[in-house]
Amino acid sequence: MNWHTKQFIFLFITILATSLAAFAQPAEEQPVLAPIHAMFDGMSKRDAAAIKAPTLPGGMMVLMRDGKPAQLSFEAFAERVGKPGTTQIEERIHDPLVRIDNDLAVVWAPFDFLVDGKVDHCGTDLFNLVRVDGRWMIASVADTGTKTCFSI
Repeated sequence: MNWHTKQFIFLFITILATSLAAFAQPAEEQPVLAPIHAMFDGMSKRDAAAIKAPTLPGGMMVLMRDGKPAQLSFEAFAERVGKPGTTQIEERIHDPLVRIDNDLAVVWAPFDFLVDGKVDHCGTDLFNLVRVDGRWMIASVADTGTKTCFSI
């Protein structure tokens, strides 16, 4: 193997290792993200009880649409999304930024909301979470939503 081949292999391995590290979630972030994924799973199943399960009672959502905030309780959101329907819905977050300080955490992440497998709207989700009795719970949610979504 010549010097250039060795250098290329070293560079390739370094880039690969760096890329894989960027995709891995640190162990302390996984429990913070778990209630978010549980809520999304409940939404996909249209299961109001599952949507509410990872939330703090009395918590609120603020959904920004066309520059106007729509506020609703987790209870109202779960009842609205938890109604039986014929369309398949799914929300996915990407590249979450997680910050943790003791029993308080914040997750900021771009999202896509799919209806029947196609992106309906997208934006940014902001979750505030608290740890209660060792369990992370969603205390509040805010999001932006736009129909102007670009796929890569």
